[in-house]
Amino acid sequence: MAAQSRADAVWEGDLATGSGRVTPASGAFGEQAVSWPSRTKRAAGKTSPEELLAAAHASCFAMAFAHGLAQEGHAPKQLAVSATATFDQVDGGFKVTTMALTVRGQVPGIDAAAFRTAAEAAKEGCPISQALKGNVALSVEATLDT
Repeated sequence: MAAQSRADAVWEGDLATGSGRVTPASGAFGEQAVSWPSRTKRAAGKTSPEELLAAAHASCFAMAFAHGLAQEGHAPKQLAVSATATFDQVDGGFKVTTMALTVRGQVPGIDAAAFRTAAEAAKEGCPISQALKGNVALSVEATLDT
């Protein structure tokens, strides 16, 4: 059975001086303000599509990584994931150019090399990575806490 997720956005005004808001249909978090400056200058208190994409990728990767580790007999105690989306001007327009994942993990019974290999596999296999692949450069830096 296919699952669907929805978010709604409202925008008022032009790109440079206008603003908008985005709300997830699930109610998991409240309405969030968005604006062009929040995309290019990181205006305080407002989010951006790139920040929301980074949040989606961090959580997707964490789930995929936890599943992969558990399948190999190494269920993690904790995975702390950060995703950074880079929004840049390219060929006269703007695009997300890179998504950099970093993860620190507490995983009993695994060595650092196997942890890094599993992180690469999770980066390649998570559904958000799959959606970005071929359009955004993906990377992962994995550190095993001992």
